[in-house]
Amino acid sequence: MHPAQLWKPLEGGKVQCRLCAHFCVLADGDRGRCGVRVNDHGALFTLVADRVAALAVDPVEKKPLFHFRPGTTTLSLATMGCNMSCTFCQNFSLSQGPRTGEAVQGRRAEPEALAQAALDHHCASLSYTYSEPTVFFELARATAQAARARGLDNILVSNGFMSPECLEALGPLIQAANIDLKAFSEEFYRELCGARLAPVLDNLRHIRALGWWLEVTTLVIPGLNDSDAELAAIAGFIAGELGPDVPWHVSRFHPDHRLRGVGPTPVGTLERAWSLGREAGLHFVYLGNAPGGGVDGERESTRCPGCDAVLLRRTGFLVRENFLGSGPERGRCPECGQPVPGVW
Repeated sequence: MHPAQLWKPLEGGKVQCRLCAHFCVLADGDRGRCGVRVNDHGALFTLVADRVAALAVDPVEKKPLFHFRPGTTTLSLATMGCNMSCTFCQNFSLSQGPRTGEAVQGRRAEPEALAQAALDHHCASLSYTYSEPTVFFELARATAQAARARGLDNILVSNGFMSPECLEALGPLIQAANIDLKAFSEEFYRELCGARLAPVLDNLRHIRALGWWLEVTTLVIPGLNDSDAELAAIAGFIAGELGPDVPWHVSRFHPDHRLRGVGPTPVGTLERAWSLGREAGLHFVYLGNAPGGGVDGERESTRCPGCDAVLLRRTGFLVRENFLGSGPERGRCPECGQPVPGVW
């Protein structure tokens, strides 16, 4: 165990964790909902400050981030644990074990060594991803500091259920984030995720105010969050509250974890979400987990919001062609000259 950050002592040996929007109050010996933070004699400790359970070099497009240093690789890392209990989790073996009492697994790793490994593997960034980086805040923060010292970027891939204090602490260290907006109803978040929608919406606004490059992902699940009304509400929130230049990734569900009785998302549903996003005023909507890139094969590609020219042509996570140029013209459409939002 290692001393945790972002908590406060309470009377009677209890503590309150201030890391995520659950704000768990723990008696001596109790663990938080994440399963990786424990009250030991009136002090809060983390079980994952140095326990990396997943480590890989990924294309940054896999996060997914389509407007942040496209074509580069990122060193992705995670510990076990999550502060949500999504029935449809596609990384459940990594995220859910500690919540059910399983021992925390992982190889010991130091922040400086992780940052150096990113350099050694020619990565442009490190990504805190796969499970939920909020619950391994101490490791993520220290590693992000080491990464910045080496000139590397940091990426957060999260469910967005952290506390405001957590966001502020990470604020100067993170350059880009992809946040899941899983649905647009409190009922969905309560019954399928064990969480709440409102803090996620507040945190999305907070992230925009922090100045991170932001992209949003929605896993579209048949019969649960795929109605026109709900998809239009998500798209409307992104366009109206976060801005029309924030990319929205609508991703295909496949049966997993405790939701194996629901079939994969029809590509036609993703196309409908794409249309609703565009109707809401979003400039960039992308299909995810949909081989072939949708009906026209270009729903993974980036187009100019001004003249509709293809700027980045992708197949899956591979950037096949990049027309955004170099030097002083980098990041501008070569056809009409319009600046294209992103970090190029």
